[in-house]
Amino acid sequence: MSAAEWMPLVFLGLMGLALLIYVVLDGYDLGVGLLMLGASEAQQDRMVASIGPFWDANETWLVLGVGLLLVAFPKAHGLILQALYLPVALMLLGLMLRGVAFDFRVKAQAQWKPLWNAAFMSGSALAAAAQGWMLARYISGFAEGWAYTVFAAVIALALSAAYALLGAAWLIMKMEGDLQALAVRRAKLAWPAVVLGLLLVSLITPMVSPSVAARWFSLPEFIALLPIPLMTALSLLALRGLLNSHRVLGKLCWAPFALMVVVMLLGFLGLAYSLFPFVIMDRMTVWQAAAAIDSLRFILWGAALTVPAILGYTVFAYRVFWGKSGELKYA
Repeated sequence: MSAAEWMPLVFLGLMGLALLIYVVLDGYDLGVGLLMLGASEAQQDRMVASIGPFWDANETWLVLGVGLLLVAFPKAHGLILQALYLPVALMLLGLMLRGVAFDFRVKAQAQWKPLWNAAFMSGSALAAAAQGWMLARYISGFAEGWAYTVFAAVIALALSAAYALLGAAWLIMKMEGDLQALAVRRAKLAWPAVVLGLLLVSLITPMVSPSVAARWFSLPEFIALLPIPLMTALSLLALRGLLNSHRVLGKLCWAPFALMVVVMLLGFLGLAYSLFPFVIMDRMTVWQAAAAIDSLRFILWGAALTVPAILGYTVFAYRVFWGKSGELKYA
């Protein structure tokens, strides 16, 4: 295989890895922001404390993924952002609002703290919904029509629910006492919406793309791929069963988060299989979208330095701040 054939695949893999890690890591802290609604002020402080050491670094993976799309697949980057410029702008607005509110909620006077808490929650909701909208528009190939608009709105809500469930699982793992119990109750509320969202994505994607339908529902591929939906269903059922067990408040507090990571990974694998080799559904393959081979060679050196550095820092940060979270404190 020549460099012109395998090198775009390397960058596609790196971009996919970056976005998967972003969805898991920034997904839970967006979810924590959503779950602050209805919590007491003391509980909100503890929620923010649980994501404080991580949330900024989590967003680095989004920058990496979009950066790789820009430099390695410039043709696809232009078409995708042209179709998604409004939700991208709203997502960035939400992320900026979260960043500002994270610091100002502590620095502001007491009477202004609820306002900044509301800004943090609003930024989380805006970013999560925008990402869900973008996902739906992308997997539908940017098709136009009211049905696709409704589908995008439903997936925006479903992805927000998935982030809320992931955030609740994070709080179950990191917290104790009343906040841990609250997280269990919120996880039970989010679970049905996550199941509905996964079912809709699984049904709609083959409907909008004949190539995806042929890939999933022809033999022997159907039998070979059957473990993906089966393992996803089993993981979700196991997660729901754990939420009814008292063990989730003790030794098995880590299990809901681990199961949600498995669900996210399986969903990513299914989506990757459905899309490959297209960067834009049925319109542009990875080789058609790739930059010139000399550019890819140059970029590969940068990726070889950047990706391990970000991965190493992420692992180090989670290792240092692992364990149960305490009260929020600032120097």
